[in-house]
Amino acid sequence: MTDTLDIKITRTNKSRLTETDFNNLVFGRTFSDHMLVADYSDGEWKNFQIVPYGEITVSPGISALHYGQSFFEGIKAYKHADGKVSIFRPDKNAARFNKSAERLCMPTIPEDVFLQSLAAIVDIDRDWIPGAPGHSLYIRPFMFATDQYLGVAPSKTYKYMVLLCPVGPYFTKPLRVKIETHYTRSAEGGMGYAKSSGNYGGSMYPAKKATEEGFDQLIWTDAKEHRYIEEMGAANAMFVIDGKLVTPPALDTILDGVTRDTVIQLAHDFGVPVEVRKVSVDELIETAKNGKLTDAFGAGTAATIAPVGSIYANGEEYFLPAPETREFSQKALKALDAIRYGNAPDTHGWNYLVD
Repeated sequence: MTDTLDIKITRTNKSRLTETDFNNLVFGRTFSDHMLVADYSDGEWKNFQIVPYGEITVSPGISALHYGQSFFEGIKAYKHADGKVSIFRPDKNAARFNKSAERLCMPTIPEDVFLQSLAAIVDIDRDWIPGAPGHSLYIRPFMFATDQYLGVAPSKTYKYMVLLCPVGPYFTKPLRVKIETHYTRSAEGGMGYAKSSGNYGGSMYPAKKATEEGFDQLIWTDAKEHRYIEEMGAANAMFVIDGKLVTPPALDTILDGVTRDTVIQLAHDFGVPVEVRKVSVDELIETAKNGKLTDAFGAGTAATIAPVGSIYANGEEYFLPAPETREFSQKALKALDAIRYGNAPDTHGWNYLVD
């Protein structure tokens, strides 16, 4: 445990709160008044500051722009009925943040420094946390390389930043998804488990093609055979098959999602059997045909629990029961929201309170 983090704070002269329409928030488009910045050089993190949100100046020769040394995290903060503010499971994000850093040859950040930095910026802009149901403050910590060097080698200097966005629901309707059997999100031995910016850049073209075909998301399959289910868009794929919660294992091709882990724990709490195993495309189609696939959803920080309305595969579309009739995902979402908004006991210690 380090000492209390020394952060220099420069507050904005004019808040944009009164100019913000909290009833019409487009996810990721509205930013709060401040941002956190820090620098890494000579083997240590330094110059932690909270400053007014605004543009930054970087050299066009920095490594991040040319060689992709860049990654991020996604976390949310919530306003409780009693006025308290909490960040949901940031310790899990801290661990995954450092896992991504190691994969990209970038410096890690001590967990307590990471948590203190999040708490500090959220505390400064706590008035930006929406109070409406289904709304929250999205937290985006990220790191990028800053060496001015056109050579394929890890940078020696880096910048760490945290941005905040007030947000509403990411999806507002059941998703029409397509199983992707040509393009690949990640391969074994790659960096699919890291939140590398490049992972998302590479997914945009096939996702765009799917959108043009009328689908909302893709379900990614393995790179070798396109036989097994991996992720769903930018979320973990989860299914209820024959009364069991089933989800693929989070190995090196699949992101170890915080919401995924939370849903698995809630299933254990509910007494619902859980199977973390490979799920084949053939199995998914067969269970959809015979009625054993009773629930399917994407689980992620942005999406929370996003119900799948239909699955398209091999030229056919398979429709699932209406989301409101699905026992498991409805119960899990209700329990998750109750904990995050402080309306139910936090028996697992998931809420990190901001003083």
